[in-house]
Amino acid sequence: MSQAEAKPRTTGQQEPGRPKSEELVPSRYAVRIGEIEVLIISDGVLPLPTTMLGHNADAADRAVWLDDMFLPRDAFDWALNVVLVRSGGQTILIDAGLGLDPDLNLPRAGQLIKRLEGAGVDLASVTDVVLTHLHMDHIGGLLVDGVKDRLRADLRIHVAAAETKFWEAPDFSHVSMPPGFPDALRATAKRFLSEYGNHLNLFDERSEVAPGVVVQRTGGHTPGHSVVRLASGGDRLTFAGDAVFAVGFEHPDWYNGFEHDPEEAARVRIDLLKELAANGEQLVATHLPFPSVGRVAVDGDVFRWVPVFWDY
Repeated sequence: MSQAEAKPRTTGQQEPGRPKSEELVPSRYAVRIGEIEVLIISDGVLPLPTTMLGHNADAADRAVWLDDMFLPRDAFDWALNVVLVRSGGQTILIDAGLGLDPDLNLPRAGQLIKRLEGAGVDLASVTDVVLTHLHMDHIGGLLVDGVKDRLRADLRIHVAAAETKFWEAPDFSHVSMPPGFPDALRATAKRFLSEYGNHLNLFDERSEVAPGVVVQRTGGHTPGHSVVRLASGGDRLTFAGDAVFAVGFEHPDWYNGFEHDPEEAARVRIDLLKELAANGEQLVATHLPFPSVGRVAVDGDVFRWVPVFWDY
């Protein structure tokens, strides 16, 4: 089934019987990949310094890219996207957003739980969670007060074994983060592993979570960082987590401040973008502008992101 035949749609329009939303812009966008239902949900935005985009790049080069994108040079809002997938009778949450961390002053993120509710998704219906990695903006939603009590007792949380091992003694020697973030990341990962350790389904390199839903370890960003590949009826989509950022198409060799092994992360990014450009499958990533559905094209020696046209 092609994208046109599948009729990807937004679900931000008012639905019968639902309370009127106060949102001016829809915060969820639905796509069908063959028989797999995909819902991209915005957890909000993270205001971060622009040096995080490429701390190994010359400041003048960063400024040129920001100017070309009509973005401020000092700080801007990173999108924070989460994906809900339905396949083979399973409901799978891919990453869980930021949750709440008042010490970091990020009040515009952490919207996932109320936006799932707004989409009519009962937390008790979630059978599986796939975590691309254990940074707090991917697991924090599971730590919001009351959330664990609303989840199923038999919930399966899929994460790479290398990721849980890394957070036993995480190495921050190659990152370039704002003050406070390393301590918050350590504390959040430790708390998550303590609270959800009994739910973990660890894998080494890849695991099929549901029909057509495969999680695959890439490493780089963190040792256990993973992407999720969806395939059904000839359609394909990859949720790339933090393997790709907005600047990563034109400057795939720029190091993101949250990458624990930036050299390996750049290699992973380039290999993934080459693959996606060659096969034409759709791409969604955590920090690309919402809804982040697009494709990758080769542009000389680098790449170009081609967003899909919204289907209303």
